[in-house]
Amino acid sequence: MIDEIFEILKYTIPSLVVFVVAFFIMKKFLDNEYRKLQYELKKGNMKTVVPIRLQAYERSTMFLERISMDNLIKRITKPNMTSKQLHLALISTIRTEYEHNLSQQIYMSNDGWEAIKKAKEETLKVVHMSMAQIGNKGSAMDLTTTIFTNMEALRNTPSQIAISTLKKEVKYLF
Repeated sequence: MIDEIFEILKYTIPSLVVFVVAFFIMKKFLDNEYRKLQYELKKGNMKTVVPIRLQAYERSTMFLERISMDNLIKRITKPNMTSKQLHLALISTIRTEYEHNLSQQIYMSNDGWEAIKKAKEETLKVVHMSMAQIGNKGSAMDLTTTIFTNMEALRNTPSQIAISTLKKEVKYLF
């Protein structure tokens, strides 16, 4: 009986050892193949996603440049505008530009998009504050002067701060 057990173990133990070794070799091989497949998938996605993300950062930067007061006032101001007309035109343009670029947030980090939202809100705040300072009876030139005075009081404009954030993120992509 003991001889029979030894005889069975003589064949079973080497078989188990071979099975365990084969299992771990196959597991390691399959893990490596899985990592290779993941790498190839990421590499393929990078060829597609990175250009789209860069385009989102470009469009967002263009939005920030378009709502910077220098550019915005030059585009919006018309002869004989009142401060109220300019105020409404500035607010409307900023909001329209923002809404036009809302889809870009899908391709950006939360920090990047938050910087853009903050730039928009801070820019609107400066416009509202400037309008409150001069009242409804001033001219567009009065509002423009007050806006630029208030913007000069800031160390960096909201657009500059947001663009700086976006530049850092783009550098991180590479």
